[in-house]
Amino acid sequence: MLPVRCRQCGGEVLARKSGWLQTSVQWNAATLAGCLERRAALPGPGPNGGLFTTCTALRESIDRAALDGTLPVLDDDDP
Repeated sequence: MLPVRCRQCGGEVLARKSGWLQTSVQWNAATLAGCLERRAALPGPGPNGGLFTTCTALRESIDRAALDGTLPVLDDDDP
């Protein structure tokens, strides 16, 4: 896993691209607290209502890192 910085909030996560359609992300406490989309998200209904599925800005930052070669894609088949 390699560090990737969000282009929106500047938070840093560890990310790994196993393929173009599979990404693993490890958040740290500071990035969780500073994520603008996470703070703006409203809890959903049901027992998993507190689940935060994604930050689009971070996803775009990870995709950009993969496209520019900063974050290698391990199985580099076309999407």
